[in-house]
Amino acid sequence: QVQLVESGGGLVQAGGSLRLSCAVSGRTTSNYLMGWFRQVVGKERDFVAAVTFSGESTYYADSVKGRFTISSDIAANTVYLQLNSLKAEDTAVYYCAARVPPYYCSGSGCYPSGPTPYKYWGQGTQVTVSS
Repeated sequence: QVQLVESGGGLVQAGGSLRLSCAVSGRTTSNYLMGWFRQVVGKERDFVAAVTFSGESTYYADSVKGRFTISSDIAANTVYLQLNSLKAEDTAVYYCAARVPPYYCSGSGCYPSGPTPYKYWGQGTQVTVSS
């Protein structure tokens, strides 16, 4: 069993920054894929970014490329999402998630895609960007 706990959300002005953290506990291995998703009420949960728990490879949704950075510190059992140049449309609840192999990742994302392949989820942290 794996437990994920997010922190770091809050209220920020457009153009500002936040760093989200995801504390990971339980049995994990370096080949777990750690992802961040976000969801607005009434809409689907969307992929934001993913990183192998080892930190070797990263993948991003087109909407956040160049603004968000995902990283993994396996020694600290923590995954981070640095959010820069925030926009009002980034407002959402952000969720940390973990999936086990098999998966395939390329420059355009990881497959099977979407939230369904992720087995473990955190409770979410709210990010609100004021314009």
